[in-house]
Amino acid sequence: MCCDSDYVARNKSQDSGIAEMEELPVPHNIKISNITCDSFKISWEMDSKSKDRITHYFIDLNKKENKNSNKFKHKDVPTKLVAKAVPLPMTVRGHWFLSPRTEYTVAVQTASKQVDGDYVVSEWSEIIEFCTADYSKVHLTQLLEKAEVIAGRMLKFSVFYRNQHKEYFDYVREHHGNAMQPSVKDNSGSHGSPISGKLEGIFFSCSTEFNTGKPPQDSPYGRYRFEIAAEKLFNPNTNLYFGDFYCMYTAYHYVILVIAPVGSPGDEFCKQRLPQLNSKDNKFLTCTEEDGVLVYHHAQDVILEVIYTDPVDLSLGTVAEITGHQLMSLSTANAKKDPSCKTCNISVGR
Repeated sequence: MCCDSDYVARNKSQDSGIAEMEELPVPHNIKISNITCDSFKISWEMDSKSKDRITHYFIDLNKKENKNSNKFKHKDVPTKLVAKAVPLPMTVRGHWFLSPRTEYTVAVQTASKQVDGDYVVSEWSEIIEFCTADYSKVHLTQLLEKAEVIAGRMLKFSVFYRNQHKEYFDYVREHHGNAMQPSVKDNSGSHGSPISGKLEGIFFSCSTEFNTGKPPQDSPYGRYRFEIAAEKLFNPNTNLYFGDFYCMYTAYHYVILVIAPVGSPGDEFCKQRLPQLNSKDNKFLTCTEEDGVLVYHHAQDVILEVIYTDPVDLSLGTVAEITGHQLMSLSTANAKKDPSCKTCNISVGR
């Protein structure tokens, strides 16, 4: 039974018509199950005394306080879900308050509606905490379809590249045997993305300048660039996955793709959580064969961020200093997605 009933702010004026009565059973042993990014099931136990008088349940659902939250941001309004008494477990889903990967507190009252419209209620239950889940493949496919709309035409490219500071490459040579190591992806992008804070990989770019067909000389990530032939990372022995679609209060949008060697731990992680793309035929990044040679194309109208899930040896490419500027304003490190953008948001949250 889905519960999409009225939400009312908890305040004294609304509670003034509610009288407490000991006889109604107090919910206890609350269980939260079947948690998704925008729904959950809730059940509890209660004494049989006066159980037949229960006409409604009051469910008090609040976002858990975040000590690091923006102090200038409006506080979320606590909400009380007024639901008709239905068999338990009861499903709560599909409303504006639930966001993916977010901690909540929940408490429950039983209530009996009187002829005058007032309620007799039990005491509140204990408070339970839970966290909503990441986007599922279904939600990511919705994001994927939105991204396809604005991807634009495909441009040819031949190298993947990664910009960093000189110290990064020195460290790789000295401490990791010349191999760049995967690291856990930060929390940039969609709040519900299943790869944020979980998937390990190495970020690469492949965007090219329209007039030269080559990588741009500017970068937000450092003045030294590692370049590697596209076929060394993206070939018939790798799988391609869609990871995210977002913007940062800007006109341009980012698409995160994941390249994982077939059968690798990264491949297994993505296979369970992300939509897989046809490497030869998709709107973002393709690898096709022409006259026995692998040919590569990338989407023109989105900025691609490509995550490769295995270590990459520096000997497979070259490291050189770029001639352009370091544009820090374009960095996406831990960047927050614009929740108001209609182009890259879906209805289940940010």
